[in-house]
Amino acid sequence: MMIQQLRPALASLAVLTVLTGFVYPLFVTGIAQVVFPEQANGSLVLRDRHVIGPRLIGQPFDDPKYFWGRLSATGPFAYNAAASSGSNYGPMSDALLDAVKSRVEALRAADPENPNLIPVDLVTASASGLDPHISPASAEYQIARVARVRGLTEGRVREVVARHTSGRQLRLLGEPTVNVLSLNLELDALDGK
Repeated sequence: MMIQQLRPALASLAVLTVLTGFVYPLFVTGIAQVVFPEQANGSLVLRDRHVIGPRLIGQPFDDPKYFWGRLSATGPFAYNAAASSGSNYGPMSDALLDAVKSRVEALRAADPENPNLIPVDLVTASASGLDPHISPASAEYQIARVARVRGLTEGRVREVVARHTSGRQLRLLGEPTVNVLSLNLELDALDGK
């Protein structure tokens, strides 16, 4: 009696293992490779056949010649894709206040003549801790510093920022964003000219 129940159960297990463990993932991966090849391969940015970084995960920049992205809440190091998470600090958290104060001090030290208010996304982490984008306001806040350090005009840097600014998705969802990695890479390419 038990063998009669065990045989169909094992057959079902084997069939479902093959279907859900091999056939379905290969099918979905194949569709992703055809429809979204860049995203399916990690949206990696290559330069001279070397991976610079992924376009969809933030990268740490702290040199004044670069635009700085959002803070990362991941551990044990910043922008750790294997540890995507928010900090879960509440608005009254001393740790959050310390992180914000530290970032404000770094921004002010890098550009002491900038009297503008610092946009909130430059001093806080995103929900994932991996956000590769900043707001156009955050880019605008940093234009004078980056232009001065690189020896470019603010107008030239503003043109580069505009090329890396994406509008709302479907002209309706979200807010405009600036991809920090691609922006910094183009500025590096300008330095080489």
